[in-house]
Amino acid sequence: MKENVVPMKNNPIKPFRYFALHKPFGYLSQFVTSHKKKKVLSDIFPFPDEVMPIGRLDEDSEGLLLLTNNGKMHQYLLAHHAEKEYWVLVEGEVNSAQLKQLNEGIDISHQSIVYTTKPAVVKILDEVNVVERYPRVRYHPYKKHTWLSITIKEGRFRQVRKMTAAIGCPTLRLIRVRIGNYKLPEINNIGMVVELTHEEVSQTGFKPLV
Repeated sequence: MKENVVPMKNNPIKPFRYFALHKPFGYLSQFVTSHKKKKVLSDIFPFPDEVMPIGRLDEDSEGLLLLTNNGKMHQYLLAHHAEKEYWVLVEGEVNSAQLKQLNEGIDISHQSIVYTTKPAVVKILDEVNVVERYPRVRYHPYKKHTWLSITIKEGRFRQVRKMTAAIGCPTLRLIRVRIGNYKLPEINNIGMVVELTHEEVSQTGFKPLV
């Protein structure tokens, strides 16, 4: 007896595409929102259909955001906790004891649950040449400030901000500059969108099929 065969529809496989965005301050890491006054990613660039951000940056955070229509890349980077580096401007002078706390792990909380962060790589940046953010950062008139490089593999809710707050140095500005080994191409080109090659995608830790 001949089996019934349902003919396949003409639905060619779309090629995977990969993008890096330098997300500006004040934008949500999504394409739609019910809040009419909020700015979203589609206000920056006409990304192709089905392309979605991998993870997120808070509305008041800036820097590197990866986007793709490859679900396997989403799964890989989130499951393997890709290393992420942030440049963080904090209020106050950070001393060696505070650096040790951040590097070895520090208690933060979310929804009243206390959690000790995993070891990080935190160091003071002597010189950071970045353009002024708009709206401008509000500095305390009688306090100094410090730029830190903070590298973590976790991604808990507002983790970096909570880490600096836990040592008494609230975050004033936060810029993600690296995911895996892929670095933000131009630190001062806010709003920049770059379509990535397979070689550049591989720098994130994910190996795309050619």
